[in-house]
Amino acid sequence: MAEFHDISPNAPTSLRLLHWVDSRFPVSRLIREHMTQYYAPKNFNIWYVFGSLALVVLMIQIVTGIFLAMHYKPDATLAFASVEYIMRDVPWGWLIRYMHSTGASAFFVVMYLHIFRGLLYGSYRKPRELVWLLGCAIFLALMASAFMGYLLPWGQMSYWGAQVIVNLFSAIPLIGPDIALLIRGDFVVGDATLNRFFSFHIIAVPLALLGLVAAHVIALHEVGSNNPDGIEIKATPDAKGIPLDGLPFHPYYTVHDIFAVSVFLLVFFAVVFFAPEMGGYFLEYNNFIPADPFQTPLHIAPVWYFTPYYTLLRAVTTEMMLVLSAVVAAAAVWAILKINMPLLLKWVVASMALVAVALMHAIDAKFWGVVAMGGGVVILMGLPWLDRSPVKSIRYRPTWHQYLYAVFVINFLVMGYLGTQPVSVVSGRISQLGTLFYFGFFILMPWWSRLGTVKPVPGRVTFVAH
Repeated sequence: MAEFHDISPNAPTSLRLLHWVDSRFPVSRLIREHMTQYYAPKNFNIWYVFGSLALVVLMIQIVTGIFLAMHYKPDATLAFASVEYIMRDVPWGWLIRYMHSTGASAFFVVMYLHIFRGLLYGSYRKPRELVWLLGCAIFLALMASAFMGYLLPWGQMSYWGAQVIVNLFSAIPLIGPDIALLIRGDFVVGDATLNRFFSFHIIAVPLALLGLVAAHVIALHEVGSNNPDGIEIKATPDAKGIPLDGLPFHPYYTVHDIFAVSVFLLVFFAVVFFAPEMGGYFLEYNNFIPADPFQTPLHIAPVWYFTPYYTLLRAVTTEMMLVLSAVVAAAAVWAILKINMPLLLKWVVASMALVAVALMHAIDAKFWGVVAMGGGVVILMGLPWLDRSPVKSIRYRPTWHQYLYAVFVINFLVMGYLGTQPVSVVSGRISQLGTLFYFGFFILMPWWSRLGTVKPVPGRVTFVAH
């Protein structure tokens, strides 16, 4: 703020106003630290726009959510009718509602792509572990908000989807029924559930999201952004301490992001105006039918962005537990025979394996399905410590790593599709194989990420002007 201390009384009004604000709140310093003097790598590519797009979608959701809350009635007897009132009688209400419903799906599309970029370029590696953990916390908060918001239209799929998911918590030994009762606020999904979900959806979770996003950005700007080469640009500064391979975020990347946002908004509003239901994936047809506690839909499935984890849940059956028990036992035997460890540690490994196998058969498979569903998200938090590759970026890893990541993505998409379909023998087997691959990808990462010969990593970022 030193440049404003001796401001001339003849300075423009805008400059004097800025000086007045700066002496009370560091606006200029924040702009410098996070925009004009924040140096980002000059080799950013298209994968690096999804963070900014996520912020744009978050703002869309907050603004449209405020307008929807003005007319929505969180009452089991009035909720569905209030949504119809918004769609039919509130001026531009249909547009606000479709922007909000499309925004929910767009948020997850952007987040999944943002997470995949982190996987590709090792954005979770040192020194960005906390940035990654905060990002995972944002993802969990987003899932919580989306789940609670999904109940609010009080349609058939909203009601029965919430009924199924909340009842899963009752599978937790000892405390499960009490947790399910606490979430519902009643013995069945009803008016109490609707009220508490509405409160959390419009107040508690958005506040948590905003706080986590702020912490995520601050942590990122403290350590600096990663780049497609996985090279720390702070390691090669000039005489003034400015990274030689960096560019000021503003104006270079603000223009970059504005272009990306413009393209995104074209696609976003094309969906809003021409295909808001997206063939029943964004807005299920059953959700246009009022909730009826006495008539169960033929097939209950969550909205598309939850279906990969729903598949993990359904894949865990009593039969699957036998396979997992065999895997745990085989892993324990391999560790005891192949790894050089003290005799006492071998006994510990054997005991832990026996306890794990016993628990797998003593506790109902439904509980382990819930564990698999939650573990499918939580395991992402372990990536900074699971990945042992000597290089960060996929560019310099063995070529077969790229194929492995491609198979992982295809497997995730297949599990997402299977989660929308009724259970069958064939889909059940595919789901179980997909579940084993999904968790194997992460659990075995400390082993496979070190295999193969890595390519030489350049000392400076590779950049071609465009």
